[in-house]
Amino acid sequence: MAVCARLCGVGQSRRCRRRQRHDQHGSDSEMDMDEEEGERIVGEARGGWHQSRTAGPSEAAAAARVAGSPQSLVDLPPELLVEIFSSLPGTVLPNLALVCKKFRQILSTETIWRRRCTEEFGMRDDLRKMEVMGVSSRELYVKRVNPRVKSGRFMKLLPDYEHMDYRDVYAHLLHPYRHILGLWQPDIGPYGGLLNVVVDGLFIIGWMYLPPHDPRVEDPMRRRPLFRIHMWESKKATVECMYGHKGPHKGDIQTVKKDEFSTKCNQTDHHRMPGGRQEEFRTWLEEEWGRTLEDIFHEHMQELILMKFIYTSQYDNCLTYRRIYLPPCLPSDLLQPGLFKGTYGSHGLEIIMLSFHGSRAKATKLTGDPNVPAGQLTLDIDLSRPVQLPDLEHQRSIEELSRLVMGVHEEVQRGSQDPAAASAEAEECSTGAEGSENTPADEAEEAGAGATSSRTEPQPFVLPLGVMARNEVYPRTCKMCFYGTGLIAGHGFTSPERTPGLFVLFDDDRFGFIWLELKSFSLYSRLTDQLEHAQAPNMERFEAMLRNMQSWTS
Repeated sequence: MAVCARLCGVGQSRRCRRRQRHDQHGSDSEMDMDEEEGERIVGEARGGWHQSRTAGPSEAAAAARVAGSPQSLVDLPPELLVEIFSSLPGTVLPNLALVCKKFRQILSTETIWRRRCTEEFGMRDDLRKMEVMGVSSRELYVKRVNPRVKSGRFMKLLPDYEHMDYRDVYAHLLHPYRHILGLWQPDIGPYGGLLNVVVDGLFIIGWMYLPPHDPRVEDPMRRRPLFRIHMWESKKATVECMYGHKGPHKGDIQTVKKDEFSTKCNQTDHHRMPGGRQEEFRTWLEEEWGRTLEDIFHEHMQELILMKFIYTSQYDNCLTYRRIYLPPCLPSDLLQPGLFKGTYGSHGLEIIMLSFHGSRAKATKLTGDPNVPAGQLTLDIDLSRPVQLPDLEHQRSIEELSRLVMGVHEEVQRGSQDPAAASAEAEECSTGAEGSENTPADEAEEAGAGATSSRTEPQPFVLPLGVMARNEVYPRTCKMCFYGTGLIAGHGFTSPERTPGLFVLFDDDRFGFIWLELKSFSLYSRLTDQLEHAQAPNMERFEAMLRNMQSWTS
């Protein structure tokens, strides 16, 4: 009570003393007198406040002397208190309601709680509008899972919006489940994934983000609902599993520990299909790859697809998720960091996270494969070592490109083995005889002078002959190129090693990487979806998250 008194500025006023005497003696008549007196004081204060607004300066001063200036929050008019309370965090409002009857009544105003739902959780829908128009997220997501189901079947199952208010939504839905909002990576072995938990109307939806069908890397991401939480009754939130093809069914969510939670399906029979595993596989293949098994002629690719189906099917009833953050953005970054989707040969499209760390750029896998699992550092780019591409005719030669990149690679290797010798060698090269031929490393260093101009003046680009690309449609101009390494490994992440390659920056939303040893090209395109509640608090937390991700699958 003392804390609340300090918040409202009441202190040891006569009203608080009357309330204390009432608590001690239990006098009902005294409480009635207290409330009547409070209402009289508030009415006088409102009258004086209104008079001071409409009267002239001298009259306002006289009215202030008569009515008295407000001495605490209790003396302010209700409309001003509504504005003040609306700007406070929703977590402190219940304690504020314990101060006095006036505060309790004002905190029943829908405007206050609607603003808290909007500002804290991004809720945009109007409960009254949803009630009148019959717009329902439930109908939308049921139709999304099974388009053959008629929406009319579910109209009688809609929540009772008439007896629901924003305070109930805040207290029983948004606030209890606020810790699961944001980006998460499901623990599905080497395959990983990307889950985004958002507030959508009267629902909290867990969306699994899926890359577009291979090889259309520039197509938008696909989404599939895994679970949802909604207000089925006015004071109770219900968790439902959305997996399978029979519509929503009972589920459960448990918070394992900080930045980790798990989901469980209580009716796994909804995941099964009448045709058994064969029908489930055909349906999964069409959703995952956009084709049938007969359309895939590559035997190794068929094995990888079948392996993924068998492995991921084991997690259809229970999944654990770990929180991930979007990388912080600094003015010095080469381009805006974020999420990208890229081509990975017969493994299809995968999602990576591009981040910048001083003079290095790192691409970490959010989805992976049996060779290089999710969480591993797939690309490591040295931004201090630009590479100047030759003319188009020489770009078509894989030997010429290998000569440039391997020259830089050998210099990096020497520097890592003997930093002092590498420094002396660099100084000797800088004072070398005039007219001597440049080495590949020298040519790469000379590119640094034109790096700034290449940001605004794109140069022609073409893939060398013999380099395989899943998508033949790639940009024909680039802004900058840098030396980097890519991670390759055998099946089961055996014998991992970093192999040299060329990082090619096409524009602010696309880049590529040429894997020299594999003679392969990966094209990456930015994920443009708006992802809320996903920013890293600081760089230290983000780097700690990257280290944890690698340990999950190492």
